[in-house]
Formats: sequence, C-alpha cells, structure tokens
Amino acid sequence: MVLVLVICIVALLCSSIYGIFFSSESDSGTNMKTVIAELNEEFMNKITDIQNSTEYDEFVIDSNNRADWKNVLAIYTAKVSNGKEETELMTLDDKRVQILKDIFWDMNSISSNTEKIKKDITTTDENGNTKVENVERTVLHISISSKTVEEMIIKYNFSKEQNEQVDEFLKEEYASLWNSVIYGTSTGNQEIVQVAKQQIGNIGGQPYWSWYGFSSRVEWCACFVSWCAEQCGYIEAGIIPKFASVNQEGVPWFKTVGLWKDGGYTPKDGDIIFFDWEDDGTADHVGIVEKTENGIVYTIEGNTKGDMCKQNEYNIQSDVILGYGTPAY
Repeated sequence: MVLVLVICIVALLCSSIYGIFFSSESDSGTNMKTVIAELNEEFMNKITDIQNSTEYDEFVIDSNNRADWKNVLAIYTAKVSNGKEETELMTLDDKRVQILKDIFWDMNSISSNTEKIKKDITTTDENGNTKVENVERTVLHISISSKTVEEMIIKYNFSKEQNEQVDEFLKEEYASLWNSVIYGTSTGNQEIVQVAKQQIGNIGGQPYWSWYGFSSRVEWCACFVSWCAEQCGYIEAGIIPKFASVNQEGVPWFKTVGLWKDGGYTPKDGDIIFFDWEDDGTADHVGIVEKTENGIVYTIEGNTKGDMCKQNEYNIQSDVILGYGTPAY
C-alpha cells in the first residue's frame, strides 16, 4: 500500500505544476538545472564579450533588470503545457530545451554604449604621498532590460487557462522550491582561494592595481579579487568580472547574472564577499571567502587593515556583510 501511495504521489507531481521542480534527465542527459546553468553562462558570456570587444577604463551596469528565473519558468510551463495540468513536464528533450532558451532571450536583452568623462582620481605614490588628478576616462555602460510576465502573456497570446497556470506557478507557496532548481549548481572553488592565500602579507597592493591599469596606488580590494580571478582564467571564461569598483561594477554584475546572495547566506569556498561598512545598503569593500565553519566566515582580503592582504573572519550574521557573488565555477 505504501508503494502504491508513493507511485500515486509521484504521478500527481509529474502531472501538476510541481513537475517542473522534479525534472528528470532526458535521453541526452539534459535537466532543468543544466539548461539554467547553460543560459546563465550564455548571459554572462554576452556581457564579457562586450567588455572584451570594447576599450574602456571602467564599466557601469546601469540596470540589472534581468527577468527572474521563476518568471521565465512560469511562462515556459504555460507555453509547453498549453494550460493543461495533465501535461507531463519532467522530460526535457531538445525541442523543449530550445523553447526554454527562446523564452529566456525573448525576455532578456543586453545593450551597451561608451562615454568620455572627466574624473578626479586620487593616487598614492610609493612614498605614501597622495595627489588628485583630473583625468579623462572612458566609461562602458551596460544595460540589461527584460519583459514582464504580463508582456510575455500578450506576446504569446496565452489563453485563459495558460494565464491561470502562470498565476498559480508564481504563488508564494512555491517559493521554497526555487533554490534547489535555480541555485543548486555551485559547489565552491579552492583554486582561487589558494591563489589568494599566496598573496597574504602583500602591502600596498602592487601588482594588483598596476595589472588593472592604474599608474599608482588606488583602493585596491577589487583589483586584488580580479587579479586572483585572472590567475585562474575566470575573467576570460566569464565566471568573475574584471572590476575595480565594488558598488558600480562588482555587485551589479553578480546581481545581473543571477549569482547574488544577500547577507545571511552560508557561503561556499571561493564565493566573493561584499561588505557595507556604512550600513547604507551600498558596497564598500570586497574579498574572497576562504571557508565557512561553525557560523564563521573566513576571508582573504586585499586593502584591509594596514594596507595589507590578510585573512579575516566574521560571524555569518554580521551586519557588515552586504552579500555574496556566487560564481558558477
């Protein structure tokens, strides 16, 4: 009787809106997590391609309005099932994978432009003397825009049944299932941690800021993280961005590509940790997560106390932790 009950429950899940959360592998080995990871990578690569093909001194993500994955999947579900709950949603064959990819790119677009600006740059020479220079900088602006669920419903001319299915899928009661579907791919990374460990003790941030392109010392915490990522090939691969501004470049990039977690999350080795010293909701500093144990986050940071690269530790619930970039290693 227990076996019969289990079979009935599985059958019910497969034939209902829950089916999408239990996607099995198809003959080609494709499942929902795999396709989501592929599309996240495609999205990141498009941004990286823009950066690699454009000459700029700094970049700004003007908007991070990428469509939420639950909205993309809600539209996908209604389109595939045609509003019929008895439709089997677990199998992802090549046709369904293409439908999901088409929906994702119908809902998201990326554009860019550059502008020349004059900007005061404060630099410090090797003797600790500071000076302010007004220099011309080329700023690369990257904009991400997306269509809403309502716009997609109109675009695809959904029926009443499909509309109802989308509304059902977006109910709060399903929120607890999203993490396993969307964010369950990262296992952490020790390679970038080992690179960062070898830099412990560095004072002044050379060669990180000079590698980035600055002629003298700047606030170099983000340059340090970027330099470590470069040593592992992660910038070229589009896994971590090359950034010098934590608030204008680092945080928006991870949020835009759907790889951001707010403070309170338990980070994995190699996650990128962002700090908010002023408690104003903006990032002031960045480092690399070495490990997390017993509620303590251990980090390696550049440009920390004493203008050094050193290890630090924080309670995982610390108010100074703004959040984390979670690279798809």
